[in-house]
Amino acid sequence: MKFIVAVGAFFWELIKVFLLAMAIIVPIRYFLVQPFFVRGASMEPNFLDGEYLVVDELSYRLREPRRGEVIVFQFPNNPSQFFIKRIVGLPGEHVIIEDNQILIKSERYPSGVVLDEAQYLPTDNPTRGSVSVTLGENEYFVLGDNRSASSDSRAWGALGDDDIIGRAWIRAFPVERFGVLEFPRPGFLSAAS
Repeated sequence: MKFIVAVGAFFWELIKVFLLAMAIIVPIRYFLVQPFFVRGASMEPNFLDGEYLVVDELSYRLREPRRGEVIVFQFPNNPSQFFIKRIVGLPGEHVIIEDNQILIKSERYPSGVVLDEAQYLPTDNPTRGSVSVTLGENEYFVLGDNRSASSDSRAWGALGDDDIIGRAWIRAFPVERFGVLEFPRPGFLSAAS
């Protein structure tokens, strides 16, 4: 009889530990962070195929996404797919891609300024295409870092903020590239003429 009581107590403790673990893990997983595997070459050389990232889902509940940050989002044309791209254009801005340059026009820069991405992109990685788009109140313009091999806002348009899952926060794998991700904000080369 003591054996049955001991086994019952053991299983009850096991159930309590499991429930406590779920009470901690589930809110963290669904409201704070989410795992993400990089698929494809669209973010090379900064993010490689097969890398495992931890996505911060909390930051954008407290503040707006910033230019230069790398985000994970649901693909607007197929919400079951998740993409990773870099924010280039912010709500209300007019983004023009022409002659391998990104021109940003806004209330602050009515004549426009050329985006300088030299801090995170190689100089031999031009932004091809011809695009002119004015972003709505809750829209972002996103590009892959590997500009010649990326399906991004140049192809499918602006990204609504309701599609954004969160910001890439930690590179967890491979171990030799482990670390908290820092995203330098791009500068502006000059005012447009």
